[in-house]
Amino acid sequence: MRQFVWGINRLRCMSLAEIGHRLLRAARMQAERWGAAGSQRVPAPVLTGSFQPWIALPAKVDAAPYLAAADRIAAGRFDVFALRDIELGSPPRWNRDPKTGIQAPLIFGKLLDYRDSARVGDIKYLWEPNRHLHLVTLAQAYSLTGAARYFHVLREHLESWFAGCPYGRGANWSSALEPAIRLVNWALAWQLLGGVHSPLFRDAEGLGFRNRWLRSIYQHMRFVRGHFSLYSSANNHLLGEAAGVFIGCVTWPYWPDTRRWRRSAMSLLEHHALLQNAADGVNLEQAVAYQHFTFDLMLLPMAAGRANGHAFSAGFMARMEGMLEYLASIMDVGGNVPMFGDSDDGFLVRLSQERGFCKYRSLLATGGVLFKRGDFKSKAGRLDDKTRWLLGDSALDAFETLSAGGRPLPVRRAYPQGGYYILGCDLETAREIRLVADAGPVGYRSIAAHGHADALSFTLSLGGQELLVDPGTYAYHTEPAWRQYFRGTAAHSTVRIDDRDQSQSGGNFMWLKKARAHCGRWECAQDQDVFEGWHDGYTRLADPVVHHRRITLHKNVRRITVEDSLRMQGAHDVELNFHCSEHCSVDSVAGGYALSLDGRRVILRLPALSGSTAEILKGSESPIRGWVSRSFDTRIPAPTIVWRARCAGDVVLTTHMECEL
Repeated sequence: MRQFVWGINRLRCMSLAEIGHRLLRAARMQAERWGAAGSQRVPAPVLTGSFQPWIALPAKVDAAPYLAAADRIAAGRFDVFALRDIELGSPPRWNRDPKTGIQAPLIFGKLLDYRDSARVGDIKYLWEPNRHLHLVTLAQAYSLTGAARYFHVLREHLESWFAGCPYGRGANWSSALEPAIRLVNWALAWQLLGGVHSPLFRDAEGLGFRNRWLRSIYQHMRFVRGHFSLYSSANNHLLGEAAGVFIGCVTWPYWPDTRRWRRSAMSLLEHHALLQNAADGVNLEQAVAYQHFTFDLMLLPMAAGRANGHAFSAGFMARMEGMLEYLASIMDVGGNVPMFGDSDDGFLVRLSQERGFCKYRSLLATGGVLFKRGDFKSKAGRLDDKTRWLLGDSALDAFETLSAGGRPLPVRRAYPQGGYYILGCDLETAREIRLVADAGPVGYRSIAAHGHADALSFTLSLGGQELLVDPGTYAYHTEPAWRQYFRGTAAHSTVRIDDRDQSQSGGNFMWLKKARAHCGRWECAQDQDVFEGWHDGYTRLADPVVHHRRITLHKNVRRITVEDSLRMQGAHDVELNFHCSEHCSVDSVAGGYALSLDGRRVILRLPALSGSTAEILKGSESPIRGWVSRSFDTRIPAPTIVWRARCAGDVVLTTHMECEL
């Protein structure tokens, strides 16, 4: 029944063009199911033509963590989201969800509902090992040592995968994004093994393996290209699919089709890189984790194309640079980045095995080298291994010669297209106050799949320590009550009316009625920063409510004032939530609470309204409140301050926050 309701809601969001496209694609899938349209034929490759590797072994990389990681894989030990160091086997059981133990059926993949947890388990857990990021680790270990045992493990895993996941069958062929990500990781592993003329492929066994691998590569490219997600709201899928096909065609230009496929994939990448990322650099999924994922979907094709004479446009490169400017602006002096929107811990590639690797600092290090930006270097702090594998040994010299001076940080304080605004003082110093306010749309396109109902929420850090946070995501396809909570209004530091979300959910990845948010005033002056915004999410109530919020940072006295104005006729239950870091201690003080963390303190004084109540909820399951999710499928208790009152008519609720360092 839940899937039926989801389908009806999704249909309500579709245009006529999308409905027509989906009907044609359904007919095509039925033809593929019965072996029509030549889906099994693979032309013989012609192993000629020039290919220039676009990943290289850095000269001075520390081999130890890569060899340790490869040895764990050879022993069948994996980390899969919340499952750490689990035994999957070598090779793993590719169609089995390691979390639930459910074995997905080997039926025609495009007609398998991967949202049906009874049939496939938790699809995120099933898909993750099948993305084959671990094969790159094995190839890195081989390239570092020349030890054939790492190649033998990689070959065994791939041969097992070819046998266990036949073309078009099972959960690993149910979404075109998954084979696209496999293509990217296969391309990296292929290069690190030595490419088409590697000595590993010279004997009969190696030659046979290479031919079977090339056959599957062609099938992957053809499959992804035939199932581009042209009408998906989560259009990072389309960007990822185009990236996989482009990288595949550049790395393996051995079939006549690849030239045409490469051009069309590059065109999609060029178009959607600009369409899906606003001119101010904000990814329009309204999710910071997808800022990272999407950047990699642009970075790796750019690297592959640049090495092989297929350069992307100046506009494409400028959008990449803008994405990094936004990331640098919302990152506090301690390197913390707000967890706005969805996050599933998804990586396109995992090239670094460094302890303490930070995916956001890594992007800024790469951007420092690519765009010659000393300000990115200062935020990154150091050059990481991922950047060195991608950009080669010359990256270290280029990084070290960058001047940390130049543009002051943050480069921008207002991102009007994305809807984010940075209030702050003493920025990039140990006395920093950094508040990031959200007045953006719910998410991207019609169903806003990865956005949260978080209009006018904010995060706050002092001196590089997070005190008020966005609690994250936790769940995707499973545990619907927790999915609903973490993406709902109660999980964000904003106003909630009548126990309802600002936007109306239609399923785990769909919003039917979306709150419109807008910034009406932005002022950045020497003595104060002012943000004013509003949203109309509660005008759908029988007695409509409009929420206006003004946040003022008084820099001289280091005080923040939050004024929430509610315009309404009747009476409503009003709730204010303040989500604290899990590391915060929260103590009662006169009129409010003291939030303390590592020498930083915020005195939070709540609205003084007759009849109001306030409490701290931490790790509560009824109601669900007081949690932070730092990684997918994990949650930890954290204090949430909840203020409640019954209000009637127009009202202004004022909260004061005194920041102490």
